[in-house]
Amino acid sequence: MGLSAGNVLTGFPMQLKRIQEDWFSNIRGDILAGIVVALALIPEAIAFSIIAGVDPKVGLYASFCISVVIAFAGGRPGMISAATGAMALLMVTLVKEHGLEYLLAATILTGVLQILAGALRLGVLMRFVSRSVVTGFVNALAILIFLAQLPELTNVTWHVYAMTAGGLAIIYLFPYLTRSIPSPLVCIVVLTIVAIVLDLDIRTVGHMGELPDSLPVFLLPNIPLTFETLQIIFPYAATLTVVGLLESLMTAQIVDDLTDTPSNKNRECAGQGVANIASGFMGGMAGCAMIGQSVINIKSGGRGRLSTLAAGVILLIMVVFLGPWVKQIPMAALVAVMIMVSIGTFSWSSLRDLTRHPKTSSVVMVATVVVVVATHDLAKGVLVGVLLSGIFFAHKVGRVFRITSTTQDDGRTRTYNVVGQVFFASAEKFTGSFDFKEVIEKVRIDLNRARFWDITAVSALDAVILKFRREGTEVEVIGLDEASTTLVDRFAIHDKPGAMDKLMGH
Repeated sequence: MGLSAGNVLTGFPMQLKRIQEDWFSNIRGDILAGIVVALALIPEAIAFSIIAGVDPKVGLYASFCISVVIAFAGGRPGMISAATGAMALLMVTLVKEHGLEYLLAATILTGVLQILAGALRLGVLMRFVSRSVVTGFVNALAILIFLAQLPELTNVTWHVYAMTAGGLAIIYLFPYLTRSIPSPLVCIVVLTIVAIVLDLDIRTVGHMGELPDSLPVFLLPNIPLTFETLQIIFPYAATLTVVGLLESLMTAQIVDDLTDTPSNKNRECAGQGVANIASGFMGGMAGCAMIGQSVINIKSGGRGRLSTLAAGVILLIMVVFLGPWVKQIPMAALVAVMIMVSIGTFSWSSLRDLTRHPKTSSVVMVATVVVVVATHDLAKGVLVGVLLSGIFFAHKVGRVFRITSTTQDDGRTRTYNVVGQVFFASAEKFTGSFDFKEVIEKVRIDLNRARFWDITAVSALDAVILKFRREGTEVEVIGLDEASTTLVDRFAIHDKPGAMDKLMGH
């Protein structure tokens, strides 16, 4: 059935309103925040390129392409995506063994897989990530961001410490004068001017690596289109897909909380895919959302899609056309900004909550932090956190379970009243709550306040019924809800031929 003219006319103003909110509701704030993000992206993109073993322009072109494309295709306005360290670490072996062309192909395939994930609506998997895991993820990233700054603060002259301290002072004190200009931007500009005027001998962006002097161009990876090539790149693309989506969805959740606004997680999955395909065809590496840069954007006043677009465009303009000036930015200024990010990102209230929250929640949070920091692998940390959350939840639900019994008909009938959830964690307790040796004519199992969830629960019910029958006791099951009845009817064996033999192990 087609859309009526009325529906179209009604929907059009809503679309215009959404475009206005996403793109033009905060123009000045978004552009200024985009400048700050672009300046902070440059040394990181170069560093991530070095980690992956490729030319700095590969990371810089990737950051430009991904930021620009995700501004239009992503599901989370105001979130920054670019080349990241987590993704770069996964590329090292591929680049070393097969070269850049295979990396570009793997990047494109990563994008295809991420679009498929969006189409399959895998963004809903974020519902299974508990708040404790998200808090642990945030704290671990804050620690990693801070640790990443230490190389710039070791074996250096006192000037670097003075510049960094001065930068932090500007970042935290300037907002008391005015909030019309982001304090991180003021920090970068002021410290750059100081370094140039005083001719300080300190590390600058120029020391990180060569900046490109040309715009990226469309190109096809120069590789054979064979099944053997697919075998080489698919494992890397699959890993990049999982890590990229995980980090992007977690970052989207964090930005949701910071801005108190919702996001479309499935659109974000597909948007990351489109951005990575564009990056691969423009000579860039795979990337994903960046929590550090996203926090910089939000703290600097960026809220809309324009801030993400501005970050990508300004990044390219700076490295290609303003390279001589950008090279003179002292790393101490960017270190100060990133320290601000790590301080602002860390959930300080979580330290106080360690003694206030349930012990299981605290264990999940701490375990996530420890694994991420120890392995520098966000996926492993989140996986451990999710598994622990699942185990603790199953244990907790399994304990909220009880069975009471009463007798009727002058002691000839005993009714067992089951209350709670029967599944793999409570099935043993369910089976052990019945007295099979009691001499009684009939047993009634009342399940009105119970629910069966899996085949382990069904097997436990089978065992109880068959053990009573083996003792010559009649068994009646009452109160099964519709879902439990469907499960029992499909998988139970107590009313099927040979059930007693199966119980006895024949």
